[in-house]
Amino acid sequence: MLRTRWIAICVPILLCGMGAFAITWLTTPLYLASATLLMPASPEGASGTAGQDNRFEAERTASYAQLLRGTTVAQRTIDRLHLSMSPDDLLTNVKVNVRPDTLLVDVEVLDPTPTQARDIANTLSDEFVAAIHLLEPGNSAGSNVTIIQSASAPTHPVIPRIAENIATGLGVGLALGLALALLRNALDTAVKDRQTLESITGVGVFASIPIDKRRRQAAAISFETERSESAEAYRKLRTNLQFLAIENPPRVITITSATPCEGKTTTAINLALVLAAAHYKVALIEADMRRPFVRRYLGLTGEAGLSTVLSGATTLKESLQTTRYPGLTVLTAGAVPPNPSELLGSSRMNDLLSELRVQFDYVVLDTPPLLAVTDPAIVAANTDGVLILTRFGHTKRDQLTHAISSLHEVGAPILGAIFTMTPPSSATTYNYPRNRTRSTGSSQATPQSST
Repeated sequence: MLRTRWIAICVPILLCGMGAFAITWLTTPLYLASATLLMPASPEGASGTAGQDNRFEAERTASYAQLLRGTTVAQRTIDRLHLSMSPDDLLTNVKVNVRPDTLLVDVEVLDPTPTQARDIANTLSDEFVAAIHLLEPGNSAGSNVTIIQSASAPTHPVIPRIAENIATGLGVGLALGLALALLRNALDTAVKDRQTLESITGVGVFASIPIDKRRRQAAAISFETERSESAEAYRKLRTNLQFLAIENPPRVITITSATPCEGKTTTAINLALVLAAAHYKVALIEADMRRPFVRRYLGLTGEAGLSTVLSGATTLKESLQTTRYPGLTVLTAGAVPPNPSELLGSSRMNDLLSELRVQFDYVVLDTPPLLAVTDPAIVAANTDGVLILTRFGHTKRDQLTHAISSLHEVGAPILGAIFTMTPPSSATTYNYPRNRTRSTGSSQATPQSST
């Protein structure tokens, strides 16, 4: 999950970290000054027993603490320091702490100015002592309140806590990022592993074609010289096809996928080229009449082609085009007809495939996506089998399931599955055939992974 969802994890961390830094930067620094007062002890035996004395001292200390936070002392402090604020405003930043089991009381003051924090803490203490002397004059025990530590001007602010705030922001961001990644992982139904692909298709994965941005402009690979990961993947695909059924290998092969933009045309072109590079005579049929791209990638003309042959306007011999690649002949889609499905499902299409089977060792058909139109299922039913393409991390499980169902409905045999546009780390795992029996009775191999 970390490898596939690192953006979802890192973005909240970055945003929360930046937010914490911004809040910290914009927060007004506050300085803490503290003075300590010693409350008077009760004279020994004043309340009868030691326990009663202790309880009396605790109650009196608590009462004094309340007096220290009262508006009277606050107002005297404001008057003495000439502050432009109300007693309530002053007490907002004053905290009085009674230390447990002691007679000590701490007066803590927060203020944007260090010296003012010190002055408020000290003046509050002074005015409190003065107030106690007025309440308990003379030599009574309550009048013996002592300031044992005066406040000094702090040198560093206590707010904001820069390291703590940023750490908290990063922690919150990490939690949000992980939660987002887990949520996206749970909602993501894209096919991303060989086991899922094999489970849905019911066949083995023949090859994993790595993503290669160069193929967007130049789909064809020069197999005579190129040793890229993509070229090696197509060579593995050729090997799997050749060993699929040694006595009766599939020779007329449909290339299709569930949805658009999964690499059908690029795969069809390079499968035809890699077979031609092994000195086979190969015919590549541009059976996607609605969006023909083979002619564009190979630099061919498109006036005469599959549609004109099926409609009787031209002959197969007139429409086949040779290419600069030895062994590869192409039948382009021709003029876009108003009824591609009817043409592809006609008896003339069956006759055409039979004629091509006689003239060529392999016939590769580039067809539209299965969920878009019925054309590929119609064509596949009259070929030796289908190679179903699945774009890594893009094709949804339900889309692939529906595509497989459409092939099963017409009885089209599925030869194998191909992962396309896989990340480089996934492209190193290929699959090799193992023996399996075809429904026709001949032996067929199912690919299995190699190390």
